[in-house]
Amino acid sequence: MQKEKLLLVLALFGCSANSTDSSSDSSNSGVSGGSATVTTGGSTAHSGASSVSTAGTSAVATGGTSSASTGGTSGGSDTEAGATNVGQGGAGRGGQASAGRGGTSNSSTAGSNAGGTTSGAGGSTGTRWQPAQGTTFYWDLQNAPPDNTKNVGAYDIDGWGNDAKEVSALHALGIKVVCYMDAGTYEPGRPDSSDFPADLKGNAVEGWPGELWLDVRASGPEYATLQSIMLARFKVCQSKGFDAVEPDNIDGYQNKPGFNTTAADQLAYNKWIADTVHSLGMAIFQKNDLDQVEELEPSFDGILDEECNKYSECDTLAPYTAAGKPVWDAEYKDDGETTAKFCAADIKANIVGALYSLDLDGSLFDPCTNDVGKIN
Repeated sequence: MQKEKLLLVLALFGCSANSTDSSSDSSNSGVSGGSATVTTGGSTAHSGASSVSTAGTSAVATGGTSSASTGGTSGGSDTEAGATNVGQGGAGRGGQASAGRGGTSNSSTAGSNAGGTTSGAGGSTGTRWQPAQGTTFYWDLQNAPPDNTKNVGAYDIDGWGNDAKEVSALHALGIKVVCYMDAGTYEPGRPDSSDFPADLKGNAVEGWPGELWLDVRASGPEYATLQSIMLARFKVCQSKGFDAVEPDNIDGYQNKPGFNTTAADQLAYNKWIADTVHSLGMAIFQKNDLDQVEELEPSFDGILDEECNKYSECDTLAPYTAAGKPVWDAEYKDDGETTAKFCAADIKANIVGALYSLDLDGSLFDPCTNDVGKIN
């Protein structure tokens, strides 16, 4: 079973957030996840995508009805009173739930993209960020805003807790910004939590009370609703000015989600996510799910993996390095890792790595020498 990721969460005003690359904070983003209008678009081909034919038509939203807002543009505060403003992150492994969960779905695509030009869901057109292979990164999923002083080219931060003002501040420093959004589990306390129907919710995520796996099969009774919710989430990222998305928990088929989710279901859903994000003018990073790297690489712009050295999985990331795309490796001090153990190997393999605390709370950032400088 693929490793799963753990995530420590902050609790504010009595609300708790949990996750493992997922979080459960609430922000005043003004988003109603189910408000996006879903429609079927034209068929889209995945360039070079292998395995699992992605079903013909693409389910995307026309864009106009999503209620995503730039959230928190006033005063820099993005949190509703009484809501939890946290992040997620962390690591972990084994069949214990938390992280690395994901979904399935049909391969529907959202719009077409070629040469960096995007069009489709939401009517977005333009040139999206195409990260360089050596893009340096910093990962903080619990602080909103995070410490903006890190000398890197990209920040990966929570999409709900951080507002447009923070994204603009990082842009002013020459830093690209990646939007963390959970795509495979239900988390209580998120602004759109009430939009998830009961039929989408599956088994509990072990170790995280209230968090549930989602039914991401295209054959599921509420798949169109799931697509609508996720499209609205990605539009939150778009409306705040993020350059890319990190969709978490997209390997639920390797866990026990409570549904008969197959690898083919997961592959199709993950490709749909990638195409939808691209259609909104943003780049997208694959998160874990190393068993499907070869099939997913053509659809994604880079990959973020946790502890590939600790678990001897770094070779699996080769399709991304071969394609000239960034590979980010987060290793954890809590699991006994040190930069002396993995940095030389990462650098040799063209992997950009850094040592973090399992909390991903900004308390530790010890980058390898190739994770320094505003390269993006």
